[in-house]
Amino acid sequence: MGALRLVLAALAGMAVAAGASSAIARDAERMDQVARASAQREEFSGAALVARGDQMLLDRGYGLANREWDQANDGDTRFRLGSLTKQFTAVAILVLAERGALDVDAPVRTYLPDAPPAWDGITLHHLLTHTSGLADFTRLDDYDDLKVRPSRPSDVIARLRDRPLEFAPGRNWAYSNSGYVVLTAVIEAVSGEPYAQFVRDALFQPLGMTESGYDDPAEILPRRAAGYVRSGEGGANAGYVDMSLPQGAGGLYSTTHDLLKWERGLFGGRLLNARSMARLTTPDRNGYALGLQVSGQGDDRVFSHSGAIDGFNSYMAYVPSDGVAVIVLGNLSGPGPEKVGGDLLTLARGGVVTLADERRAVVLSGEMLDDYPGVYALSPAFALTLSVVDGALVAQATGQQPLALSAEAPDAFFAPSIDAQIVFTRDDAGAVDGLVLRQGGREMTARRQPQGS
Repeated sequence: MGALRLVLAALAGMAVAAGASSAIARDAERMDQVARASAQREEFSGAALVARGDQMLLDRGYGLANREWDQANDGDTRFRLGSLTKQFTAVAILVLAERGALDVDAPVRTYLPDAPPAWDGITLHHLLTHTSGLADFTRLDDYDDLKVRPSRPSDVIARLRDRPLEFAPGRNWAYSNSGYVVLTAVIEAVSGEPYAQFVRDALFQPLGMTESGYDDPAEILPRRAAGYVRSGEGGANAGYVDMSLPQGAGGLYSTTHDLLKWERGLFGGRLLNARSMARLTTPDRNGYALGLQVSGQGDDRVFSHSGAIDGFNSYMAYVPSDGVAVIVLGNLSGPGPEKVGGDLLTLARGGVVTLADERRAVVLSGEMLDDYPGVYALSPAFALTLSVVDGALVAQATGQQPLALSAEAPDAFFAPSIDAQIVFTRDDAGAVDGLVLRQGGREMTARRQPQGS
């Protein structure tokens, strides 16, 4: 009997292992299906990687790295990262802080004495968390002219020095690429090295990230993807941006394989001590920490960021509690990588993703539809107005045309034409009190406004 129990135990173990392997295969198949569906709709072209712990669930390329030479994307294709660069800049600042070379809470003029007096109240922390009040140079009127010319961080600083701050440092939050270009200048001033060299030596080399660097178009760079925009059949080449401009705000390139090394190395404690990691990952305002967006609480926290630069979009997320990494790099402008990345993250964490062509409409009674009309504020300046028109629920966003919704269940609706979902929430008494809008890989919540407000 003892031997029989051992055999049965071994067989049970084999069955569990087989079941786990089967589940992983199903997960991988569904992830590939989600990414392929976006690629087939010409919303996504790039590479996607999903890992859970030591298991690689998805590692594939979609579409072409170069449409003129018919070269396919894969996990070794080098893509521009856009604003994913910001977390590397933030870690570089913290590395210098650990070396005693700077103080994150010190005023920026400590390290850039030529900065304008109006910046006296701006600390490095303010720059890292988008709470400095500096105007975003990418939204200034002369940006289209600026982006096609060679630039240094000092050139961006010069354009900002006579502009008033948008708010007092630390009093508000506004995403600003300018802050991270200023941080680039701080890194160079303190380290005595060009930003590209410091990031390579202090961050990439320790983690074995041999396929990453600062994007210099003059360099002969094997497997570099070309960037595209949607424009009729086959698309079009993206417009030119001089890559000397974005610096630590958006100038790096990498691969999905290298970025997995980054996530595992960073959160594995190979670059920063525990105190610095806590600072890097603690939100200040709007769920934004240092170069990272933070959602969830406690062990459920997700650290993510997206990026965009002419012809390229990117998304990266990491969940330390279960070692889930999602990396999506794209070379077709648009929200595709962020939407695909959000869906892949949902699947990797055991959730369900329903593709647009899989949704099935159901009919709700007029009495049920009467629960939903009202105004739902997504922000102080943007709201959704819901109304019932000819027996259908219609949504109209501020400044946009009305959009008919289809029900897929009570309190759950979708807009087939734009692949957006609206799920209504209810209070303890059962009355509709808000909604959640899911679109482009993002979730936005809105409260129902009192009538007459």
